[in-house]
Amino acid sequence: MADTRWLSDGEQEIWRAFVTMLSALNDQLDRQLQRDSTMPYTYYEILVVLSHAPGRQMRMSELAGLRGSSRSRLSHAVSRLEEAGWVERRECPTDKRGSLAVLTDTGFAALAAAAPGHVTEVREKLFDRLTPEQVRVLGEISVAVLDGLDPDRLLLGRG
Repeated sequence: MADTRWLSDGEQEIWRAFVTMLSALNDQLDRQLQRDSTMPYTYYEILVVLSHAPGRQMRMSELAGLRGSSRSRLSHAVSRLEEAGWVERRECPTDKRGSLAVLTDTGFAALAAAAPGHVTEVREKLFDRLTPEQVRVLGEISVAVLDGLDPDRLLLGRG
């Protein structure tokens, strides 16, 4: 493709470091949550989103969008969370075709129990390795990239 703007050697090196770092960080966070809370990172993230939603509930389709997940993958995860007693599915009162995922008190307690270890891991593996200036720049970079991926700011629930 003649119009392709290939990455320079420096950009390629940064891209590979970024992709490798992101994958390794996600793997580390998943291992810590599995070890300490028997909870996969993806389940933790679903519980976090629900814990911040009004009434600790959200339409399944909206939850899938916020997690960048397909509806079928999210449905499978919510089924596992239901089995644990952490989430309930309820019929949507405004749309009988839709359903709500509702964080139970048991799920909120599981999230609260998992959060200290997770936050400690995030702090040790990311924030403690950066200077305050690097943290600020990381925030700016993250927002700039997200603005291009999610101009309506739905992924962070700021739409």
